[in-house]
Amino acid sequence: MSELGEGSASGAGPLAGVRVLELAGLGPAPFAAMLLADMGADVTVVHRAERAVGADPSSAKGNVFDRGRRSIAVDLKHPDGVATVLELVDGADVFIEGFRPGVAERLGLGPEVVRGRNPRIVYGRMTGWGQSGPMASRAGHDINYIALAGPLAHIGRRDQPPTPPLNLLGDFGGGGMLLAFGVACALNERNRSGEGQVIDAAMVDGAAILASAMVPAYALGYFHPERGTNFLDSGAPWYDVYECADGAWIAVGAIEAKFYANLLAGLGLEAAGLPDQNDEAGWPVLRERFTAAFLTRPRDEWLVVFVADDNCVTAVLPFTEVLDDEHLAARQTYVDLDGVPQPAPAPRFDRTPATLDRPPPVAGQHTDAVLADAGFSPAAIEALRASGAVA
Repeated sequence: MSELGEGSASGAGPLAGVRVLELAGLGPAPFAAMLLADMGADVTVVHRAERAVGADPSSAKGNVFDRGRRSIAVDLKHPDGVATVLELVDGADVFIEGFRPGVAERLGLGPEVVRGRNPRIVYGRMTGWGQSGPMASRAGHDINYIALAGPLAHIGRRDQPPTPPLNLLGDFGGGGMLLAFGVACALNERNRSGEGQVIDAAMVDGAAILASAMVPAYALGYFHPERGTNFLDSGAPWYDVYECADGAWIAVGAIEAKFYANLLAGLGLEAAGLPDQNDEAGWPVLRERFTAAFLTRPRDEWLVVFVADDNCVTAVLPFTEVLDDEHLAARQTYVDLDGVPQPAPAPRFDRTPATLDRPPPVAGQHTDAVLADAGFSPAAIEALRASGAVA
């Protein structure tokens, strides 16, 4: 795991030169801004002023989603605070907010106001249910969005309840990544039109689009509607996880015939004495034989058995072990930033590689510097602080 330390934005990365202004929030919107910062964008996060009072610098290190940013602390209920943010809008390329519909408008920072000052700005909105529709104003979390969109009903084992897959599908895959993709698209379009636009990124929409392969498969009868009965949902014994003698786990994804043949060879099983791979009626027998075989050796011995073949067999690594994996270490998939292990920026670029050189800030850490860069005089900055508009 490589180590990265304190520094300033290097100007590297494919989004170098893009200036992003982010209203601090939770989960998917900060994750989207993190992805943009990882790719070289100059991101300033507007934290609440009260967070800056007595802030513990050591507490910021674990806020990985805030990495790569500068922080300014502003009281958005103070008219001079809102006016200050609008001054920063003038020099920004992207504006990101993750409030429920209507909240940014009530603060005086809605799309009409922001884009009225800066028509070129890309205004990214991150919500659960979207800016429109009968549920737009309702509360929700990842589990609710993926439930209504459909994926949750099909995640889990047969005869078991639906299993929440952490908060990966709604918050991050269907939320933050969708918003970051939307921002990149809108910036590209602006190169042609010269104008920005508003992005309505909803986690319920993102969860649905992540299920693009599954929705038509179920509709056309290719997949069974019952959980845990299909080849990608733990129904197929050759696409599942198995416990080993030491209690560790192995993942098997031997879909293709050649990989399946290598799986059987590694387990010491003869195909002639087993049901056909794709005979669903025989899957319980295959699962029983595979389960018994994997329980005869500890995980690492199985990894040695399968290391030489194309077989789609890997360890199931918990986060406590990923830092020690040879492949992940060689690719520096995980890095150390200011003493905190975390995923490295992705994807990789050969000409404009992403860099990670600014740890998560304490709320308000860069208030003076950000305002000075925007043209505020020392006297104006002091006046804002004295009024409580910034901290």
